[in-house]
Amino acid sequence: MLLFMLVLSLVAQACSASPTTQQPNKKADQHLKSIFILAGQSNMAGRGGVVNDTTTGIATWDGVVPPECRPNPSVFRLNVNLTWVKASEPLHADIDVEKTNGIGPGMAFAKAVLANHSSTVGQIGLVPCAIGGTNITEWRRGSFLYNQMIRRAKASLQNGGSIRALLWYQGESDTASREDALSYKNRLETFFGDVRLDLQSPDLPIIQVALASGYEATLIEIVREAQLGVDLLNVRTVDAKGLPLEPDGVHLTAPAQVELGKMLADAYLQFLPSAISNAPATYPNYVFQFVLYLLLKFLTTS
Repeated sequence: MLLFMLVLSLVAQACSASPTTQQPNKKADQHLKSIFILAGQSNMAGRGGVVNDTTTGIATWDGVVPPECRPNPSVFRLNVNLTWVKASEPLHADIDVEKTNGIGPGMAFAKAVLANHSSTVGQIGLVPCAIGGTNITEWRRGSFLYNQMIRRAKASLQNGGSIRALLWYQGESDTASREDALSYKNRLETFFGDVRLDLQSPDLPIIQVALASGYEATLIEIVREAQLGVDLLNVRTVDAKGLPLEPDGVHLTAPAQVELGKMLADAYLQFLPSAISNAPATYPNYVFQFVLYLLLKFLTTS
C-alpha cells in the first residue's frame, strides 16, 4: 500500500509539474541554453579519425577536425568538473578517459541545429556522458554510468537552460551475447522511462541511433530490430546502417559522424513545434504515457 501511495504521489507530481523541455527561458536568446545529453558508447563518444597502429597497438587520433565540427561561439560543453566551456573536439576527451577519442556526432549535430533554428534554441550546451565498450546493463538505473549521467544532466541546469533531448547511440556491446541481444528492447525502453522519470521530464525527446555495426551479424540484426521497433511517444530513431566505418569495422569514420550529426539534427528539428511550445493538446498524451510507465513499475515490483 505504501508503494502504491508513492506511485500515486509521483503521478501527481508528473501531472502538475511543467516538463523540462517545455520551459523556454523568456529572456533574450543569448541567455537561453538548449541542453542536449550525449550518451551511449564509443560511436557517441566518437572514434572518427582514430586509428590503431598495427605495430604498437596504440590508438591515436589524427587530429583532423571537419569544418562541421569546428568550434562555434554558441556551442558549449559541460566538462568533467561540471563547468561550461567552449566546445571543441574531441567532446568526450575528459569523460571517456580510458579510450582514445576522436570525432563524434555532437558538434555536427549542434551546428546543424544552429544553422536552422539559432533564434529558437539560443546557445547550445552539450553534456558528454558516453563511455566506450559499455553494455546496456551498465546503464541501468542505479549503476555508476546512469548515476553519473543524471548527475551531469542536473548540474547542467544550475545556471539556467532546458534539457531539450537525449541523444543515445549504444548497442554494439550487446551484439556479443544472444541473451543480451534478445533482452535489449525491454532494457532499452526501461532505460528511456527511467531517464524521463529521474529528470522529471515525461515528454523528454529522445533520439536514438540504430546500429551501423557490431560483433555477431545475426545479433546485430536482433538489436537493430529492437531499436527500430521502439514505439514510445517522443522517441525517434535514425539509422546509421550503411555509414562508412573505420578499418576496425565497428566505429564510424569522421565523415560518417558528420553525416550522423546532421541526421540527428534533422530528427530533433521535427520535435520543435511540440517540444518547446506549450501545446495543451499534446502534453497530456506524454503525461499519460509517463503514468502508465509508473504503474507498470509498481505492478512488476509489487
